[in-house]
Amino acid sequence: MIPGITGGAELAILTPSYGPDAELCADLNRSVMEMTDDVEHHIVVPHSDRRYFSDMEGKRTFVHDVGEFLPRYLVKTPGANVWVNARRPWPPVRGWIAQQLVKLSVAASFEAGGVLLMDSDMVLIRRTSLDSFMLNGRPAFYRNPGAVHAGMPLHRKWHEASRSLLGLAPPPAGNLPDYISWPCLWEPAIVRSLLSAVETHTGRTWATAIGSQLHFSEMILYGVYVDEVLGGAQSTTSRMKSIAYSEERTLGPAELSALLAGVTSEDLAIMISAKSGTGLHHRRQALAEVRKALADEGERN
Repeated sequence: MIPGITGGAELAILTPSYGPDAELCADLNRSVMEMTDDVEHHIVVPHSDRRYFSDMEGKRTFVHDVGEFLPRYLVKTPGANVWVNARRPWPPVRGWIAQQLVKLSVAASFEAGGVLLMDSDMVLIRRTSLDSFMLNGRPAFYRNPGAVHAGMPLHRKWHEASRSLLGLAPPPAGNLPDYISWPCLWEPAIVRSLLSAVETHTGRTWATAIGSQLHFSEMILYGVYVDEVLGGAQSTTSRMKSIAYSEERTLGPAELSALLAGVTSEDLAIMISAKSGTGLHHRRQALAEVRKALADEGERN
């Protein structure tokens, strides 16, 4: 159980972040505090960036050092977003792989009923709890059948890597399910059993086995494990419960308005990728308009 977590928490939100995304993360944190009652928000950042996040710490917000969740044999390279595994120096662990190791490590440490992965470039727009993700009495498992097609070669590589880590045959030809969702709900108990399965098959620590991958997605690994090892989930959904914009192209005010006009009654969150370069002022203005429209709708109902 990680520092600050309460054993009785039903839902915890996990956000890996870093200095350049601090303002976005602050917006996310404010939305979590506003749209939840007893949910804890755990933000994991590099040691050198903690000062940018200290103002967010409070009764339900905890800021952690990334070093708390990576094994000591993973050593950060000065001046570069690269880690070196002292037990297996080659290939080096690139920063985005290390971030996924952190997500898995932290998620496995929770005693909550569910952990919701939310990146800094998301915000909640509606009241949210673990109940928001329950279906037929179980946390809903995100699975979009056939969504990984021939035009998504990197997704297929993620499937291949996940199946290799779990000792499964390569994926079949044709379309594959997608498990990448914003936000993404995991069950900590499943994460723990997943990491154990990786270690059993590879004979290495899970961090070493996963960190050696050149192409990897933590969400694909979780999904493949649930479907192919556990035999599937009792409750599945192909709805993300969010509006998600993941392209690396800047949105102007008119484009933001058009995107957010698509918010439905099921949506709990909005994600506008930080990599899009969309202006913070325009982003905040558009999100404020959405919140006002939802508040007005609530008053009418």
